[in-house]
Amino acid sequence: MNSPIPKERVHHDPVVQLTDLRRSFSQGGVTIDVLRGINLTIRPGEIVALLGPSGSGKSTMLQAIGLLEGGFQGTIEIAGTDASTLSGDRRTELRRDHLGFVYQFHHLLADFNATENVVLPQLVAGKSAAEAKARAEELLTALGLGHRLDHRPSQLSGGEQQRVAVARALANRPEMVLADEPTGNLDEATADRVFDEFVKLVREEGSSALVATHNERIAYRMDRVLRLHEGVLE
Repeated sequence: MNSPIPKERVHHDPVVQLTDLRRSFSQGGVTIDVLRGINLTIRPGEIVALLGPSGSGKSTMLQAIGLLEGGFQGTIEIAGTDASTLSGDRRTELRRDHLGFVYQFHHLLADFNATENVVLPQLVAGKSAAEAKARAEELLTALGLGHRLDHRPSQLSGGEQQRVAVARALANRPEMVLADEPTGNLDEATADRVFDEFVKLVREEGSSALVATHNERIAYRMDRVLRLHEGVLE
């Protein structure tokens, strides 16, 4: 049975709020503006598509929201907290406690089985081994992997590996899941199945999601579609 949405999730404050977010890089003496004044609000429970071709800045924007690197101007608020005012340790805690990540490549730990890959981030967050294992098995079973709990990544198909990555991202019940081309490495049929399962589980968990993709067919199955063009949201 899926766990109920925690009471603290039932509110209307933004999960993510970006105000005039900017990011520039210097290359060969030339300044390249990758993000040029991004303003964005994502509410609880929203699943939002971020469309744009390769090089449009989608990954840079997700890295900003994920607090994975510095060098940004503007304001990034996660669950009501302005990340720009925090120390490095507090940013790490904010990321751990409120955000989950799914990438194009699963980045599973090869020496650990499916269950263990989902258990590890929970242990880092302070859960007991028994609680973490139960949560991992619940998520993996919900994703159709109840018969693959003890399999290592090398024993799983590409779609199964990405399902484990989805379970790992949701293990600590994040308010926001950031997904960067989560089905980009899968064939069309597998991508559709994984995406449908991802959306279903995100909704059941009461999380929000921002999904960067260049796949318009998948994008328009989400609640809202944003386009990033030359560093500006359209």
